[in-house]
Amino acid sequence: MGGDSWGLRWDAANDSFSRQYMQTAADKQSLVCFAADLQTVDEVRETVETIGPYIACLKLHVDIVKDWTSDGWKEVCNLAKELGVLIWEDRKFADIGRVSRQQMAGAVDIRSWADIVTAHLISGPDIVKGLMDGWKDVGRVGGVLLLAQMSSRGNLLIPNYTKSVVEQGKEMDGVIGFIGNGSNPTDVQSLRELVGEGKMIWTPGINLNTGDGVAGQQYGHPRDAVLAGADCLIVGSGIYRSEDPVNAAKEYARVSWNALLER
Repeated sequence: MGGDSWGLRWDAANDSFSRQYMQTAADKQSLVCFAADLQTVDEVRETVETIGPYIACLKLHVDIVKDWTSDGWKEVCNLAKELGVLIWEDRKFADIGRVSRQQMAGAVDIRSWADIVTAHLISGPDIVKGLMDGWKDVGRVGGVLLLAQMSSRGNLLIPNYTKSVVEQGKEMDGVIGFIGNGSNPTDVQSLRELVGEGKMIWTPGINLNTGDGVAGQQYGHPRDAVLAGADCLIVGSGIYRSEDPVNAAKEYARVSWNALLER
């Protein structure tokens, strides 16, 4: 059972998506979410096919895929589901609830294939209801990750804002957790203290090679992030820019799982 490895997090989780993720992670012995920041459907499909057994979640940016088609995207999503991988569209919604509900539909119909989406809380709590209503419109249920921290240099998610997001998000149905700053274990630890045990923390900014990346991105080590309280590690370039993506994915899975057991 997943609870044997997750301890208090498993016991405190009160939503189906958190439990589903934790069970998938336990089955695969991996806390890795692959960030597929790729620009063609074939690139996404081929990468998922090769590393799917070693990841628990697939993070997508549908709006950067240059050759997107409904049929091609359906193949990618079906493949992910066959491999037991949750699908996360990292859209970062930030509008009012009514508009966010409409954005969940639109040309690419996010509500029909995404299990998880990301949102800023800058527009207020109605955004979460709007996103959840988007899923309800097509008879589905999903989960929202709120951005509490970011790993990019100079971002404006300052501590008071983070605290407010967590305080509100902890009480919201549909919020499965928060995005933390994986490049800085101290930030993750402070976020965990605010969040408590009942919600997840998912962290970008993770790489086995720590330090500064391109465009202001900064990286922290996967083990440090998990020990600080992260529950899912979002890894992109560390896998798809490596010479051997499959072995890279295996190594991130190994390091992340061992860190969870150590925690």
